[in-house]
Amino acid sequence: MNFNLLAVFLTLCLSVTGWAQSIVADKSSFAITSAVIYVDPGEPELVKTAATLLQQDIEQVTGKKLSMITDINQASKNVIVIGTLHQSSFLKQLVSQKRLSPNAIEGKWEASLIQTISKPVQKVSQALIIAGNDRRGAAYGVFELSKQIGVSPWYWWADVPVVKRKEIFIKENTSLTDAPKVKYRGLFINDEAPALSGWTKEKFGGFNHKFYGKFFELVLRLKGNYIWPAMWGNAFYADDSLNIKVADQFGIVIGTSHHEPLMRAHDEWRRAGGGPWNYETNKEKLQQFWRDGIKRATNEKIVSVGMRGDGDAPMSRETATALLEQIVTDQRAIISDVTGKPAAETPQLWALYKEVQDYYDQGMRVPDDVTLLLSDDNWGNLRKLPRLDEKPRKGGYGIYYHFDYVGGPRNYKWLNTNPLPRIWEQMHLAWEYKVRDIWIVNVGDIKPMEFPISFFLDYAWNPEKIDADQLQRYTENWATDQFGKQQAKEIATLLAKYAKYNSRRKPELLDANTYNLHTGEWKTVVDEYTDLLKKAEKINSVLPTDYKDAYFQLVLHPIKACANLNAMYYYVALNKEAYQAKGKKTNAYADKVKELYANDSLITQQYHHLNNGKWNHLMSQTHIGYTYWQQPNQQKMPAVFYSSSDSAVVTKTISVQDTKQRISIAADQFTKAVNTNGVTWKVLPDHGRTGSAITPFPVTATEQKPGGNSPQLQYDVVMDRESEFAINAYFSPTLNLFRDENGLQYGMSVDDEIPQIISLNKEDKTSDKGIWNKWVSENIIIKSTTHKIAKAGRHTVKFWMVNPGVVLQKLVLDFGGSEKSYLGPEATGGKTTKK
Repeated sequence: MNFNLLAVFLTLCLSVTGWAQSIVADKSSFAITSAVIYVDPGEPELVKTAATLLQQDIEQVTGKKLSMITDINQASKNVIVIGTLHQSSFLKQLVSQKRLSPNAIEGKWEASLIQTISKPVQKVSQALIIAGNDRRGAAYGVFELSKQIGVSPWYWWADVPVVKRKEIFIKENTSLTDAPKVKYRGLFINDEAPALSGWTKEKFGGFNHKFYGKFFELVLRLKGNYIWPAMWGNAFYADDSLNIKVADQFGIVIGTSHHEPLMRAHDEWRRAGGGPWNYETNKEKLQQFWRDGIKRATNEKIVSVGMRGDGDAPMSRETATALLEQIVTDQRAIISDVTGKPAAETPQLWALYKEVQDYYDQGMRVPDDVTLLLSDDNWGNLRKLPRLDEKPRKGGYGIYYHFDYVGGPRNYKWLNTNPLPRIWEQMHLAWEYKVRDIWIVNVGDIKPMEFPISFFLDYAWNPEKIDADQLQRYTENWATDQFGKQQAKEIATLLAKYAKYNSRRKPELLDANTYNLHTGEWKTVVDEYTDLLKKAEKINSVLPTDYKDAYFQLVLHPIKACANLNAMYYYVALNKEAYQAKGKKTNAYADKVKELYANDSLITQQYHHLNNGKWNHLMSQTHIGYTYWQQPNQQKMPAVFYSSSDSAVVTKTISVQDTKQRISIAADQFTKAVNTNGVTWKVLPDHGRTGSAITPFPVTATEQKPGGNSPQLQYDVVMDRESEFAINAYFSPTLNLFRDENGLQYGMSVDDEIPQIISLNKEDKTSDKGIWNKWVSENIIIKSTTHKIAKAGRHTVKFWMVNPGVVLQKLVLDFGGSEKSYLGPEATGGKTTKK
């Protein structure tokens, strides 16, 4: 490499995206290359696997392969001790000698301790202890060390290079303890055809133990512990008998998706030809099917209970709550009978997904030890949260979240469209409302979602350590971990911007009519992507060669592909306008569309050729040519027009900055924030379609009555005449989280008006039709109020808190006659002065 290895190495060590204390030094008394690795022979398989991976990691960094021993008396000089408190004879000896205190981790789920000890036994001068309260705790300690010595969790999955170094030193008197806050933290491989399925078939022969070994290692390195396996025509337990053994080897907890009860993949029912998926008419076969599933799943697991329709379809409208409760009762009897233990001793979840939540809202209940897995609406908006005054459940609550989805109003499967500020805001709600037992996210094909996957699992590890204000720092640290410090700040900006731009409207939903051509909105959007691409390519030109494959996958490809896609639809719009006006450039625009459409395939091909074809198929998801919610089998270029006319037409452009027609104010540009009754206003940096957003904190605050000195934001504006106008308030999509008849509300007034109370979402219907369709497609909710002022001059617009969980992005005062646009008008005039 053509840059300072030592500086890069130290930077990697100090960044530590997970915010852990750095234990690696430039020089110290403990040199890793002079150590051996000791693991007690009685340790679980996971501890041995983690030790072997650490051995490989150290060899990747230093070029030296450390010896592995199972007898501490074979050690001399330095030793790395890896084990669990209650299964390592040597760790128990150190505890009994009071050389090692277990108090900080003992009894804590997945807790780990990393500590240096001088002269633990004869012939050993220094020991680096990596101890876990349990097997995963020990493994997480190992992978924390691996990360700090410069091995990214994405070293294999995104070709992130390992920085070479002759020696690794551990700080003197190191003592680091850690443990997760959310109990089960997981990933769901889903919607995996054609991309991931094609790749796994070519590289591994399918979703077998070879593939899952790679996937489980990634999950562990990211400090996750739980997965739902691929299920589109796949069956984790049936397809490869070694899958279950690899799961135990890596200590990964296995579940099945929300509609696959008792550890049976749904495709197994199709294979078995079991008849109708109907408990009333086919009860005996279904019970035997489920019983066999529990018998087979001898590994650590969370068992899904309940029942949806065949193939993840809704249950019949006539389905009775009593029948569903009986199904759960019978399933728990099967669990108890097969395991020989009370059902409550086997972790279970009931997924309140889609119509199943309606059953819960109508009174259906399951036993208290079953975790209630709440869900988003498949588009990243939480549907329901427990009320703060609800009685705690033994099984607690979980969240099933989505980075990818197949269904209405449109599939979104191709690339990452999930900006961190939005994920943070929604999962922060979950955390604050005590949803802390299971967090699992649908990650689709895995590969396009590397960055949000890292964040989701890091945030689940400890939500109290990453605030909204720290997301930029988190992003910069993540970029440092993958690419080094030199370009990290610029790369972080690219990562944040492309996700923000893509979230405005999913690529699959784009067409020529998305943005307004006449106002210049379309051109602005394309210019923003073009500028982002120029910056990305500039960084690519100076990156060391070793980093280019990783950079293309994680940064350059999504920017390049989406800049190209937006430009293509922009030129479709220009072509249509020119054709209708018999414009001179009609044919040139049509040719440009063809060029950009062809370029889309070339960008995909470039990805598939990386690293000698290592990632072939993984970008083969169709994304152009949708006609309804389901993906097209093949891409189809948008229709274009050709003309033989040479006439020229001058097109009038309407300015979006016509302040006589409207005043646009970014939410964070308030004149004054009134913080009272224990409520403060929190800016969410870079949250939203165009800028930053603002919301009342804490998110658990009680409902407020607008008026007087209650919590409010004030925006001073100057108007040149008496006027009646509308205030259009732009909000992040937020659903009726507590199923209140009024939904979430806010207040709006001007000057001394009585505040108007407006519901943000009482009409919330999370189906594939209606207003929800518009909310999620446009990634915004816009609500309007009408106001009147009697004279020109300075006036104060007041936005009042009523309920928490309302996220304001901007206010637009509309005086009539202005042309509509997708993103709304840009902010008017200069910045306001806060006081």
